[in-house]
Amino acid sequence: MKKNTHIKNNLSDEDIKRLHRKMLLIRKCEEHLGEATKSGAFPGAVHLYIGQEAVSVGIEAAIEKNDNVITGYRCHAHLLSRGASPFKLLCELMGKDEGVSRGKGGSMHMFDPENNFWGGHGIVGAQVPIGTGLAFASKYKNKSSLSITYFGDGAANQGQVYESYNMASLWNLPVIFCIENNQYGMGTSIKRASAGTDLSKHGESFGIPGYAINGMNPISVYLGALKAVKWVRDGNGPIILEMKTYRYRGHSMSDPAKYRTREEVQKMREEQDPIEYIKKELLDKNIYDNEKIQNIDDKIRAEINDLADKAKNAALSKVDNLYKDVLFSGEVN
Repeated sequence: MKKNTHIKNNLSDEDIKRLHRKMLLIRKCEEHLGEATKSGAFPGAVHLYIGQEAVSVGIEAAIEKNDNVITGYRCHAHLLSRGASPFKLLCELMGKDEGVSRGKGGSMHMFDPENNFWGGHGIVGAQVPIGTGLAFASKYKNKSSLSITYFGDGAANQGQVYESYNMASLWNLPVIFCIENNQYGMGTSIKRASAGTDLSKHGESFGIPGYAINGMNPISVYLGALKAVKWVRDGNGPIILEMKTYRYRGHSMSDPAKYRTREEVQKMREEQDPIEYIKKELLDKNIYDNEKIQNIDDKIRAEINDLADKAKNAALSKVDNLYKDVLFSGEVN
């Protein structure tokens, strides 16, 4: 896709195809992970991104490979958006040596330095000061890269987030704070958890501008992200993007999500699903017909299944890996 040199009112056919395929890859991968988790294939908590695909895919289309991306524990989609193979993601969940974190991190701690993806962090909001630090490093080293720092509405009121806002503004750092507002924290609606529900305005007292975007529309996400990227690359400092999105599944696979109705979830699926939106674009513009769309769907599903079988047969992570890439404060006996 054409990057942030200017704002495009219309995307090319190839742009729309890429958005569709990447979102579909993430959706099919996450659906597979959901079913596999139910069968006991993966240890530990698994947090799925189903419903939110437009956010990571739309923003990725607006940035460069040398930009830095960091997020919290709902990180599978961001890893895939950055270009990692679903195979390495599946291996990680199975504790295999070919996993992105050598099988040590699992669902919540995935890292891919080759693609400038820095996690995957299990502590709520902990990635925000790290993402701010990545932006500081870029500025200190006179690099052109910016930092995309994702966090959710559940983390938006954490104290370390506001400390990060202050430092980012004070030092005019090249960082986009992207709040993925999927309407619910672990089990609480944002309306019950936040005194102010317009999260895009949370940086105003620090002089950080922000705006909200329909995070269920991949084209809106892409165009909105282009504006934010241009703002930061032009040297204006940090900006906040609030992505109004929605997760279809519970907070994690162990969450029955009784704090919302099935009717609410079904209404979002039927009226605002990001993949259905992009399918309609493909059909309306005569880029694909229904048969072609179904063929792509089937092909990606088969691809994920094949990679999952390959991952099952991969070697488990070695015991020696436990002591690699780990900092110890004392001696190890």
